[in-house]
Amino acid sequence: MADASRVLLGLGGCVDYELKLSAGVLEQLVAEYGIVAAELTSPAAVTSERDLVVSILGYVARGGGGEHFVASAPALSTFANRFPHRETLGGTSVRAGILMSRLGVPSTLHLVSVNDTFRRLLPADSEYINSGTGDTFYPHLIVQYDKGLRVRASDIDITAPFPNRLIYVNDPANGAMLLTDDLGDRLGQADVFLISGFNAMRDEAELDERLASLKEHMRQLPAGAVTYFEDAAYHEPAFSRRVREALLDEIDVYGLNEDELQSYLGRPVDLLSAEDVAEALTAVHALIPVPTLVLHTKYWALAFGPGGYAGALDTGTVMAATRYCHGDDFTDEDVERLRRLARRPESVAFAAALRSRMGETVDCVPGFALDVQNPTTVGLGDTFVGGFLAELALKGHR
Repeated sequence: MADASRVLLGLGGCVDYELKLSAGVLEQLVAEYGIVAAELTSPAAVTSERDLVVSILGYVARGGGGEHFVASAPALSTFANRFPHRETLGGTSVRAGILMSRLGVPSTLHLVSVNDTFRRLLPADSEYINSGTGDTFYPHLIVQYDKGLRVRASDIDITAPFPNRLIYVNDPANGAMLLTDDLGDRLGQADVFLISGFNAMRDEAELDERLASLKEHMRQLPAGAVTYFEDAAYHEPAFSRRVREALLDEIDVYGLNEDELQSYLGRPVDLLSAEDVAEALTAVHALIPVPTLVLHTKYWALAFGPGGYAGALDTGTVMAATRYCHGDDFTDEDVERLRRLARRPESVAFAAALRSRMGETVDCVPGFALDVQNPTTVGLGDTFVGGFLAELALKGHR
């Protein structure tokens, strides 16, 4: 068994309320609140349950995923209580750590908020350090919807073209993102360090202070350690660039998904066009000049930069696909059965075309051909990250 201190996953975690949208409840809310089709653009701020419903419907109409700050904490619990929901653990680092535990790679989590629910659900072999002083409970609302969800009420008639997930948050602990005093000492022993979670911060001065403090702690990382940064949707979009510019020199691998890629470019990208993706990678790499960019999408996962990550990409892809099919409760047999499934033919063709266009600067692993009645769309990126990092921790990369 590996040593938990060799893998440090940060920087925050939370309890999630996970729910699946149903047309009946949404149609009732549209009628109650008098929502009309012309409103289904993103509201500037989500300050009420009505705003929340408008925001959700806008995403469902285009099959999109996203994450938002919600000014009203009661709106989150009111909405959650309209649907059956379950409590799970969330945050990229926490979900990645849970998956790594399943793969026999224990880790130490850096947390900013802990409570009885969190302690009950955390794997027994996961250590944690917590920057908070007492127990706090700020659940995040995770909204899933299936492809084909149709909502018809007033003049609204929308059908989801894809399944996806939305995250709505009011979480002062992750908003403050305090770091523990001993983070640097712990990083001194680490082979792998995951950075995620700054996207929840809302105060510019606090953000700059945390970034400076984190860089100071990171000076104790051993020379061979791999630092992986996972991008996310920022509650304050302008902070994305601040975080990048502060940490670029410290990052070995920078991970993002297709939503984040397209947001940086300000245009849609055809994920099955080798030409379009090659252009997009070149443009994003100019914006984010890290040694290796990792892009994980529903069709494939790739690493752009010095080679050697194909195994990590494949483990991440297999584990995310297993979660998509089986949720949290998958077995080792599920993983092995999934590993033997066919890859998407269009993704296989894309990977070959991209390799012939970009050469050995790109490793690309095709995704699987999956037809699942009730897929899990929550935590797929986090699970990919966990699989990727588990492979690095088990095999070593340098």
